[in-house]
Amino acid sequence: MDDLRAVAVWRGGAAVRVPADEPVVTAFDTGLARGDGVFESVWVTGGRTPRLADHLARLHRSAALLDLPPVDGEVWTALVAAATDGWPEDVEGACRLFLTRGLGEGHPPTALALLAAVPPETIAQRTAGISVVALTLGVAADVRAVSPWLLGGAKTLSYAVNMAAQRHAHTVGADDVVFTSIEGRLLEGPTSTVVWAADGTLHTPPLDTGILAGTTQARLFAAAEAAGWPTAVTPGSVADLHAADAVWLLSGIRGAAPVTALDGAARSDAGLTTRVHGLLAG
Repeated sequence: MDDLRAVAVWRGGAAVRVPADEPVVTAFDTGLARGDGVFESVWVTGGRTPRLADHLARLHRSAALLDLPPVDGEVWTALVAAATDGWPEDVEGACRLFLTRGLGEGHPPTALALLAAVPPETIAQRTAGISVVALTLGVAADVRAVSPWLLGGAKTLSYAVNMAAQRHAHTVGADDVVFTSIEGRLLEGPTSTVVWAADGTLHTPPLDTGILAGTTQARLFAAAEAAGWPTAVTPGSVADLHAADAVWLLSGIRGAAPVTALDGAARSDAGLTTRVHGLLAG
């Protein structure tokens, strides 16, 4: 599926589909030079993007936190339409929307959409599960709430630390990571939201720690509440995950991946993953 790629850029007031191997940004773009931008990853299924509105809302919030020039939703809708045009209905895709400050003050922002097939191993993790290690993010749980320059809650292009954490996980035989604060409070995964089931309730960490608001977590909790499964925003710890009935990492592309091992200790999902997947599919 490596040849299944598509790129759309905003040029001259229109979304333009370009060859996937064609350069689309200058080397002087601040998104490339400084990571000065935001992004979203939108799931493509059956050739459609059923969760696009949720991601555009979060993209808008992230852009506001970076004081990026606003880009109308119609621009993103047109870019997604251009990128997904002709995409095979039987192939899941990840459409990544990028917004950067472009060349800086006095210049328009850069807006583009990149579409590629979801890797088979990512799809498999929804049912096979993932092994996870807990790593410190090196910040206090409350520091980002009072330090707006740390961009807590924004989905920025500055993902070097996140990717380094995942590489470290791989070196110790794990698939992914759960970040903790210096006090040991649960935060999030490098590309996911943490959810756990305990005492008949679904839990997730509070946003005032500066974590990213999860679109998939929000959908799951809304569906769970409607189905009579209580939910709670809970300041948790790694010990809480070990004691939980089940733990998942949630993201827009992977969905809900059950955690099958945490810091080397095997764990089950108490048969709850099927229920979670059913709620997300509704």
